[in-house]
Amino acid sequence: MTIDFTGKTVLITGGSRGIGKACALLFASLNANVIITYNTDQDTAERTLTELGHSGNHGLYQLNQSQPKNVERFFNKVLQHYPQIDVLVNNAGVYIEHKINEVTYEDWLQSWEDTIATNLNGVANLCFFASRHMIHNGEGKIINISSRGAFRGEPDHPAYAASKAGLNAMSQSLAVTLAPHEVSVHVIAPGFVETDMTSELLSSEAGEAIKKQSPYNRVATAEEVARLAAMYASPGMEFTTAGIIDLNGASYLRT
Repeated sequence: MTIDFTGKTVLITGGSRGIGKACALLFASLNANVIITYNTDQDTAERTLTELGHSGNHGLYQLNQSQPKNVERFFNKVLQHYPQIDVLVNNAGVYIEHKINEVTYEDWLQSWEDTIATNLNGVANLCFFASRHMIHNGEGKIINISSRGAFRGEPDHPAYAASKAGLNAMSQSLAVTLAPHEVSVHVIAPGFVETDMTSELLSSEAGEAIKKQSPYNRVATAEEVARLAAMYASPGMEFTTAGIIDLNGASYLRT
């Protein structure tokens, strides 16, 4: 099976590093036009854009998706330069520690507000504009990056777990609504993933314990998540819509 995205445009939020960067590099290597967003680190984003090469019509945009008006302005701007968005990969998110027995009430409220605004509301708004565009075009793929935390919980990051559980439910609801329009919605739920942001933790004693959660004695690579995203985005995978695929190396099992 050969996957080729020639002529297709893929939008990846949080595409400058980690899972998003791995997705961007893979889709670009498969001949897609790749659009990546970043929130604050423009230098890193520009380096990633350079790594995508010059063979496609790649683009870079700043986006703080926690603000609804930002999402609307972003889509209007992107669609001035790209006639069609074929795939949306919702990868951007925040992971804020807020232990209920340690933080103040003010910090507790702020952590919930910031997390839900980005991880759930922001993704919902991106799905709104992308799906309206895809319905008009008669096809499209939305791939949402969730987490095993949606199922097992995140004791030190409860808002993150709640946001990802909400993301799962929203994705399945949208899948039902959008299927008659040939737009499919897919969810990937990784466990720990080795990225530049987790490398220090994973190289520590605590990291060794995290790796041992899987019988493979390791965590996922960002490239493994990217390959699954590319598979979902390819033709012929539409009937997997509403599915939530675990990618955690059997570190957490559910039925």
